Amino acid sequence: MRALSLDQLQSFVTVLELGSFSATARALHLAQPTISLHIAELESRLDTPLLVRSKQRVHATPAGLVLAEHARRLLRDAAEAALQVQRHRTGISGRVRLGSSTGAMVHLLPQVLETLDATLPDVDVHVSIERSSVLMDRVALGDVDLALLAMPAREHPNVQVRPWRVTPVMAMLPAAWAAPRAVTPRWLAGRPLILNEPDTQIRRQVMDWFAADGLLPRGRIELAFNEVTRRLVAAGYGAAILPYEHPSEALDGRIRVLPLRPALRRVIGVASRRGTVPAGALQRVLEAVLAFGQPEAARGRRRTRAATSAAPID
Repeated sequence: MRALSLDQLQSFVTVLELGSFSATARALHLAQPTISLHIAELESRLDTPLLVRSKQRVHATPAGLVLAEHARRLLRDAAEAALQVQRHRTGISGRVRLGSSTGAMVHLLPQVLETLDATLPDVDVHVSIERSSVLMDRVALGDVDLALLAMPAREHPNVQVRPWRVTPVMAMLPAAWAAPRAVTPRWLAGRPLILNEPDTQIRRQVMDWFAADGLLPRGRIELAFNEVTRRLVAAGYGAAILPYEHPSEALDGRIRVLPLRPALRRVIGVASRRGTVPAGALQRVLEAVLAFGQPEAARGRRRTRAATSAAPID
């Protein structure tokens, strides 16, 4: 038996709902002979009468009632499938794979995901956390659609990285430590240090900051996650140099956040595959992420100035 046609099923269901072939033809904007042909083909394919024709109204046979139940379900499913494809095409729904470096995951990534959930609730954002160097490779291979990673990133012919968010890098000290108004490499090098792991952009920045003053300090411990580092600072284990995004990073006053001299800053970029034109859900997520970056960065700088305005111990 040949497959049933959705057009034929639509004609059949509409005839039952409206009770006549002429009304169905008007409703579906078809010629009445076309409606008659659709019903005849259905009855021929199923080898059974589906409608009982009378002067007043068309009714379904017992077999027609069975077909009508399934036909309505098929037509609903077909309409839903077309709607979902349309929503995916226009970016209203879909799936986007977003990568994030460990440095961005504590404060920035939750804010980004909250924004995406509010503005694009039907887009499924799948998140993976990796180091920036790994994310570059995953974007190049197409395993990740977009990535938030530390800059400067190593160049890759298949990946473009655009600056997204600028954050000050600050000294974070146990609250009990006496400290100058601005922390210098020479002052900090003589204190217990908590450093990031070697293969991270912030670690390279920090070591270059010390090296510019002829210093090569060693850390008491090397960690990958900044949140754990802050907990150790609050416990008095040592000092750290970390990006500063939010006053909550002072952990209720247990950490003193002070500016560096000379100053450092962290730049996070948005990486995407070069040579492709984002479309649909990916384009909408990219636009939302880019829009999130700059205004929040300005507010972050204002928060930093306010947090560091309290008079430290000289």
